[in-house]
Amino acid sequence: MKMDEALQAFITESRELLERMEEALLHIEQQPDDAETINAIFRAAHTIKGSAGIFGLNDIVAFTHVAENVLDDVRKGRIRFDGALANLFLAVADHIHALVELIANELEADEACTRAGASLTARMEAVLRAAGSPGASAHQPEATPAAPHDAPAQAAGAEPGRVDTDNWHISIRFGRDTMREGFDPLSFVRFLTTLGEIVHIVTLVENVPPLSELDPDECHLGFEIGFRSQADKASIEGAFEFVREDSQIRILPPRSRISEYTDLIAALPESDLRLGEILIRCGTLTRAELDAALDEQTVSGHEGRPVEPLGQMLIERAQVHPDVVDAALVKQSKARESRQSDTNLLRVDAAKLDHLIDLVGELIIAGAGAHLIARKHKIKDLTQATSAVSRLMEEVRDSALNLRMVQIAGTFNRFQRVVRDVSQELNKDIALKISGAETELDKTVVEKLADPLTHLVRNAMDHGIESAERRAAAGKPAQGTVSLHAQHEAGQVVIEVSDDGGGLAKERILKKGIERGLVAPDAVLSDKDIFNLVFQPGFSTAEQVSNLSGRGVGMDVVKRSINALRGTIDLRSTEGVGTTVCIRLPLTLAIIDGFLLGVGKSSYVVPLSMVVECIEMSRQQATDKDWLDLRGEVLPLVRLRELYEIEGEPGRRQNVVVVQGGGKRVGLVVDQLMGELQTVIKPLGKVFQHVRGVGGFTILGSGAVALLLDVPNLVNQVTQQSEAGFHPRQLPARRAALQDAE
Repeated sequence: MKMDEALQAFITESRELLERMEEALLHIEQQPDDAETINAIFRAAHTIKGSAGIFGLNDIVAFTHVAENVLDDVRKGRIRFDGALANLFLAVADHIHALVELIANELEADEACTRAGASLTARMEAVLRAAGSPGASAHQPEATPAAPHDAPAQAAGAEPGRVDTDNWHISIRFGRDTMREGFDPLSFVRFLTTLGEIVHIVTLVENVPPLSELDPDECHLGFEIGFRSQADKASIEGAFEFVREDSQIRILPPRSRISEYTDLIAALPESDLRLGEILIRCGTLTRAELDAALDEQTVSGHEGRPVEPLGQMLIERAQVHPDVVDAALVKQSKARESRQSDTNLLRVDAAKLDHLIDLVGELIIAGAGAHLIARKHKIKDLTQATSAVSRLMEEVRDSALNLRMVQIAGTFNRFQRVVRDVSQELNKDIALKISGAETELDKTVVEKLADPLTHLVRNAMDHGIESAERRAAAGKPAQGTVSLHAQHEAGQVVIEVSDDGGGLAKERILKKGIERGLVAPDAVLSDKDIFNLVFQPGFSTAEQVSNLSGRGVGMDVVKRSINALRGTIDLRSTEGVGTTVCIRLPLTLAIIDGFLLGVGKSSYVVPLSMVVECIEMSRQQATDKDWLDLRGEVLPLVRLRELYEIEGEPGRRQNVVVVQGGGKRVGLVVDQLMGELQTVIKPLGKVFQHVRGVGGFTILGSGAVALLLDVPNLVNQVTQQSEAGFHPRQLPARRAALQDAE
């Protein structure tokens, strides 16, 4: 791998680790004693520090080292992870992220960034001093402890909660630059013999790369050492004085707590180890004891007796404590799951994936053209062959699109931090509730959703959730709730942002709309029309301008962003109960199954997932009414010929395509039903971006262009116009009247 590629991999990995660290820090506030979460935070910081050291990023290494010292003391119980420490480490994570972004953008840290880093470092060192930690000056980074090893087993007469052994256990992973800096790993082992006796030693070589990739100047070794000595811990630690900064070292004294051994097991690398190997590496079982137990299992099998599980056998012999066996079994299970997940995942450049989608789209267009030619010339064998190719292309299309589908959980989880920070700024107690996070949609859509959702969540917290006093007066819980929900519905993704706040004041919104000239004073508007006024540019009912809102900027931008994704946005609110903003989006922006319609010489496509049924119209229905009696239901009709002013007379036979969008139905009156097709969606040019009811276009196999109808927008347009007292078929006449007036 080239250096620039490796650096890019470091930046990507660091961003992911920092995201996980932030999630863990938000979780630790609720459960400050969760050892697994604390270890996860430590591992993230240590991994970033170690990787940054490879590239000589000294600013990141130095800053993260201090953070690592604090986290190490948290793990050892010297410091408790309370809310103040969580606040500090959220700021620490933000600063590390800022340093990583400077590397990504090839920039140097400015004075403000340097001051921020120095301030955070001072605050962390103050925490270490307050705890009386040796790390306040020169603390030993234990890092992510890996596979430990041999210490004698738990005996029957052991002190409760401790492993009965007179041996020290030393677990060491040398840094990769140890030999490059002039140190011989074996010299440290030899030096230990001057302090005592090495009872047992295992050399760890899992991290040694293949010979073809081996750099002779890099160290990949580690040791698990059972050590008998009368020396104190400081003397034993002193043996590794020159390498402890960059190495991972853990030293367990004789008769250490069982919990320390289980922590060691939890910190083992995710390698494929058997139960006995794990117990040997953590130092609670000797090789001789393991061999004896395995021999007994073999004899039992040969004699036809039931073979007792190894863990149970060791517990019955009082050789290993049950808690240690349980921890080893859990580690074994996690290693197996991790190995399976690692083999199933592959990181792919998004640009390559987008190029693949584009090629699949062009292939679909070319395939449709070939199929059309085969049918035109009535070549039976060729028609069958192109049909088979079309079916295969559908599968290729679905597989390619699935590659770009991601869960919305990543986007939703980011708002844990937003809600936490904003609620503190507003001095409100607000919780975030997430549901449907496993819902999948196109990666491109997810990326463009972050900003609109951020504004909606912040708006819900500022405008929606009331103060604690007002909530108490209204009989509500003191803690407000903002909810994010996602689900699939009729080929679309529905995302809802809701709150249990005070709701929207219709009268105030209407009054503001009249003041701004958006609404006639004598106009009679539905609740939906009143609420939709908040999407007008510059509209705001906030009485005060704050850092979060009140300037009339935002909701119109949100609507434009959603419209750009071929989506729709609706707002529902009940005063005193709360507000819900509902966003409907297509699953993908690239390729869909469509239904082709013909009106005169023009062609239109609607998403197949939105087509409910097709009906043939009678002659009377074709000329008289703007609605259709559909099994007792009034169905508004949209005559595309009139809506888009298509020249020519309607055909002798007309059809109605019943489509559904946003929970409502309308009938599209067309001349021809031309069947299903795979539709490669292409965006409209800037000149046509503001045409309502049209979401893009596609190229047919014949080379002709067909417009993609934006069904939800079209349905909404028809509904609004019907409520206003006129129908879309009157639009051409209204346009002409306006032109004459001008």
